[in-house]
Amino acid sequence: MINREENKNRKFAVILSGCGHQDGAEIHEATLTLWAIHKNGADYQCFAPDVKQQHVLNHITGEEMPEERNVLIEAARIARGNIRPLSAYRAEAFDGLVIPGGLGAAKNLCSFAVDGPDFTVNEDVSQAIHTTHRAGKPIGALCIAPVIPAKVLGRGKLTIGQDQATAAALAAMGAEHIATWQGEVAVDEKNKLVSTPCYMLDSRVDQIGKGIDNLIGAMLRLS
Repeated sequence: MINREENKNRKFAVILSGCGHQDGAEIHEATLTLWAIHKNGADYQCFAPDVKQQHVLNHITGEEMPEERNVLIEAARIARGNIRPLSAYRAEAFDGLVIPGGLGAAKNLCSFAVDGPDFTVNEDVSQAIHTTHRAGKPIGALCIAPVIPAKVLGRGKLTIGQDQATAAALAAMGAEHIATWQGEVAVDEKNKLVSTPCYMLDSRVDQIGKGIDNLIGAMLRLS
């Protein structure tokens, strides 16, 4: 049972990676994250790194478009303009950190989509994860995003669903993969990491919502 009164003073930071699953944040995952936070009585503030997107794709054809876009400005579309540069994030002001998926997480927050397990992480993203973890506050990661805390922390029990190649990449970074299905979450209580597979599986929107709601619920219990 949700205790909205207990959660009303809790606030999560949400890191967005643009707008659109092929080159930015997955919009369903991002929106349902905000929904789940409010559904559980807590609040949120969106952040994004103020950097150029890796590229811009046509979401109908998948072809690259001859233009440049900024991750923070694109993410503002989802946040309805209420967004801050990730460089302004301070772990002490929040009860946890959530990173929705979408290929922007693997392209704009880090270089996993290009470099595989040897990827690098955006400095502001890395700093946000480190400071949140040191403060003993939970970190939630959706879809492909669990590769980011795995890389930054070099440990943790995390899920990306059933994909063996990505699971092997997690292991190469020092993390342990927990196989999950739609709506399920992996909870690492020791490291305060919570993850759910979302569109790493062939999922419906309602299944995405269930997984994210479970993830936010677990984060609230850990915070």
